Amino acid sequence: MFVMDGIFIFLSLLLMMIGILVGVAFFVLLERKVLGYIQDRKGPNKVLFLGIFQSFSDAIKLFVKENIKLYKLNYLLYYLSPMVGFFMVLLLMIGLPFNENLFSMNLFLLYMMSCLSIGVYIIMMSGWASNSMYSILGGVRSIAQSLSYEVSMFFIFFVMFFYVESFKLIDFLKFQEGTLKFWYVNFMVYIMLFLSMVAELNRMPFDFIEGESELVSGFNIEYMSGSFTLIFLGEYMMIMIMGILFMLMFYGYSMYGLSGIFLVLMFMIVMIWIRGSLPRLRYDNLMYFCWYYMLSLIMLNLLLVFILKYYMYMWY
Repeated sequence: MFVMDGIFIFLSLLLMMIGILVGVAFFVLLERKVLGYIQDRKGPNKVLFLGIFQSFSDAIKLFVKENIKLYKLNYLLYYLSPMVGFFMVLLLMIGLPFNENLFSMNLFLLYMMSCLSIGVYIIMMSGWASNSMYSILGGVRSIAQSLSYEVSMFFIFFVMFFYVESFKLIDFLKFQEGTLKFWYVNFMVYIMLFLSMVAELNRMPFDFIEGESELVSGFNIEYMSGSFTLIFLGEYMMIMIMGILFMLMFYGYSMYGLSGIFLVLMFMIVMIWIRGSLPRLRYDNLMYFCWYYMLSLIMLNLLLVFILKYYMYMWY
């Protein structure tokens, strides 16, 4: 009995991972098509039918590229960092409540914050092990930016915890049954979490870690072939994971309904839309915005929610 349950859970997680990877391929195709129309061009439209298999051909091309041995590398960290980063994203993905009976963590928010904190070390090791000034500068930028916006993101999670009083995402779904939705109950936190996710995902207009015009791709400049593919897949999988998390926490829809899938798709389209519309900010403005404005507003919101909960308990 236990063996059959274990095999079922393993196969379910394996199919879920394969589905996410296939979803990443079509998400990349969607991004290229939408950016093409924003920039008044067609985008991929040649590979097979309407360019649908363009992402798969790009993946094959990347994996078969030559992997050049660079001079004075720290080979262990250089090859290990992309693998650990990709594995960390997979670990974060399996904690999402696609099915409450399959896998649902009681302390998922703490688990997620731990995984996100590890991501900073992975980028730092990748930049340092490459032995390039451009990659080291990209790693330094990633540490400053990721730590800054992770602090604000974690405080937002604590605000949401005070509402639900649980770290389990299933309880967020149960709390928002009916007409009560967090996106309009606390709209300011809703907007600030979205901005923190954009900065955490290194997307426009916060893509300073991979600033092509200054750092020529940043910390991953020396990566090629399969290593670059793992970094690329990890970044786009994180966009999908953040979209699912955003939908579960603020809209309260499960991944089984069309409403949940539609909201995740809209989250990804808005990410693409922002990339095609907004220019890159100045780096000092980015840091000032986090430490002087966003963090102050989140701390104030946390205090107000705490006072509100205290007086509600005293009243009842």
